[in-house]
Amino acid sequence: MPQDKPQTTPIRALGDTKLFQPIQVGRHTLAQRIAFAPSTRRRATSNHVATDISLDYYKARAQAPGTLIITEATFASPQAGGGAHVPGIFTSQQIQAWKKITDAIRSQGSFSCVQLWHLGRVADPALLKSQGLDFVAPSAEYVSDESHRVAHAADNELRPFTTEEIEDLIHHQYPTAARNALDAGFDYVEIHSAHGYTLDQFLNPETNKRHDEYGGASIENRTRVLLQIIDQLIPIVGADRLAVRLSPWAKFQVTSAVGPETHAYILTELQRRADSGNQLAYVSLVEPRVQGSYDVDAHTSVTQSNEFALKIWQGKVIRAGNYTYDAPQFDTLLRDLDDDRTIIGFSRFFISNPDLVWRLKHGVALNHYQRDTFYNQDNWGYNTWNSHDEDRVWDEAHERRVFGRALA
Repeated sequence: MPQDKPQTTPIRALGDTKLFQPIQVGRHTLAQRIAFAPSTRRRATSNHVATDISLDYYKARAQAPGTLIITEATFASPQAGGGAHVPGIFTSQQIQAWKKITDAIRSQGSFSCVQLWHLGRVADPALLKSQGLDFVAPSAEYVSDESHRVAHAADNELRPFTTEEIEDLIHHQYPTAARNALDAGFDYVEIHSAHGYTLDQFLNPETNKRHDEYGGASIENRTRVLLQIIDQLIPIVGADRLAVRLSPWAKFQVTSAVGPETHAYILTELQRRADSGNQLAYVSLVEPRVQGSYDVDAHTSVTQSNEFALKIWQGKVIRAGNYTYDAPQFDTLLRDLDDDRTIIGFSRFFISNPDLVWRLKHGVALNHYQRDTFYNQDNWGYNTWNSHDEDRVWDEAHERRVFGRALA
């Protein structure tokens, strides 16, 4: 099996801890407080259809009944894209492909959630150009000199959304994606508003230089798009099936984090909606210990904490961000579960341990992930991880020639 490090030492068995107590999340009850956090893998077809190897991948990670499986970030619309081999949910073929995956997850007794994604300024402008799409973001602020060079070479320079395009995002693109998600059989819908992507770009003054009702110095203006999308989706999905992902401290793809002030306002607004009968299923909070798929330096996040968020938002939370760093005892994980409303999200170690739930319950050593296989298109490092009771030997040369086929 692929590994870039040996297995960890045996871990503490967590079966008798709060991690393995049921928890109500919206309209469903999870059997344990574990979620597969969204993990971009780029195994879809060139036209963004989920594949047969993705079905195997998700079904394997749903093998412990009652687990919440959140998909990799999924393009909400054609304009949301600009990334190769990322799944979408805006065509009938894509919807039918996802339906086969949600059926497989449900057959294991687990629950599925789609994460709706929009790239904005971090999209590939050349790929957008090839699809006849403009390169648009809240403001014409490039993520890097390289992005600017590629955009110029492709004759697809970054430009700000028009007001009409923002209204289309709010009133058409996200509502359509949410309806498609229900047609695809998802139990929950999560809005990706983290890590420097479009909705997070609206939140951050570094990436939002607008002078209209969707930007400027006003926190109310910069959060308007996200909150209006949430309000549009509540009557479609149901608040108890809707969620949002936030990363208050992340400097992934930006030089300065959005920070707690803006997120405190968002969470206050979400709690106000909850108090009036529209409580979201959960809020997903990325812990300051990670930036994207990388850990931050141990001293970087020492003064950063999501505790401010937990004092405002009273509903369920998924907290994700390197919870395996203090194995084998998992002291941080167990401490964070004390509030009786936290679910722990695992990503990288769920990639390399399809039976992660079983291993955590019984204290079996974890396979270390192999980072250089995260974003390839072949099957090596994707479905080539054994569960604890398997001893299959994988042929790397063969698996690197195995590519997914569209499900639909």
